[in-house]
Amino acid sequence: MTTLASPEQPADAGAEITVIDGKAIAEAVVAQVRDAVVREGLQPGLAVILVGADAASQVYVRNKSRRAKECGFVSRQYDLPADTSETQLLELIAELNGDLEIHGILVQLPLPPQIHAAKVIQAIHPRKDVDGFHYVNVGHLTTGALEDALVPCTPLGALHLIQRVLGDNLSGKHAVVIGRSNIVGKPMASLLLQHDCTVTLVHSRTPSPEVLCRQADIVVAAVGVPGLVKADWIKPGAVVIDVGINRVEAADGSSRLVGDVDYAAVAPIAGAITPVPGGVGPMTIAMLMQNTLDAARRLQLAPGI
Repeated sequence: MTTLASPEQPADAGAEITVIDGKAIAEAVVAQVRDAVVREGLQPGLAVILVGADAASQVYVRNKSRRAKECGFVSRQYDLPADTSETQLLELIAELNGDLEIHGILVQLPLPPQIHAAKVIQAIHPRKDVDGFHYVNVGHLTTGALEDALVPCTPLGALHLIQRVLGDNLSGKHAVVIGRSNIVGKPMASLLLQHDCTVTLVHSRTPSPEVLCRQADIVVAAVGVPGLVKADWIKPGAVVIDVGINRVEAADGSSRLVGDVDYAAVAPIAGAITPVPGGVGPMTIAMLMQNTLDAARRLQLAPGI
């Protein structure tokens, strides 16, 4: 049986730490998508576009394409040179919008400076916008029309992890989201509102954010500041979801990935916590697969683009 949350025994304490195993939960989501593809006789198609040779982006794109193939999708990867013009990229997106074999289109960010990312994102048809960044999908999410929305993958994955711990009914829970980005913070807050949480959105201009965090049953940290959230920010028993992925260097020149939460200090206090790496990260690609399946289902029922 797949372990979905694993206990750890801290070296200097008697209490167990419940670590939310994002890798295991992501594998379960991908398995469900793969089973649905076979059961429903669908073959979703995902097109991933990479412009330039950014090393981190290349890894992300490879992982997304590999996962799509594992799920039985049509998987296309477009590797474009760094000097690709905005017009050329928009022409490719227009072609994919009309391609009946493709149900999801993803353009890997960041883009080279000659290309306006916002213009590119809005050029993707909202029914194929599996990143969930098109204004139409943002509007659906914000207004609660979740049945029509494609929701950004990272917040959707974070919600999935929260529900694995607390159950589907989050009504009345107080959630604090740290960070107001369009990619994570704002859609995360909207998702939690749709699930009847009381939501506080904390950002760089919020006075005394630690006071607000200490009131929360759920804390989602997504601001990109290593170790920002300290032990005295967390109410005992709270669920802590760390979205931050920050590379920090040690004095010897080595580096490691850390989150926005001071994991060693917070873990013994939290009711459950995601590690970095291995927490929210794997869920992002898993929810991309789910979004692509959902897009294919909707386009099969109502094929007009």
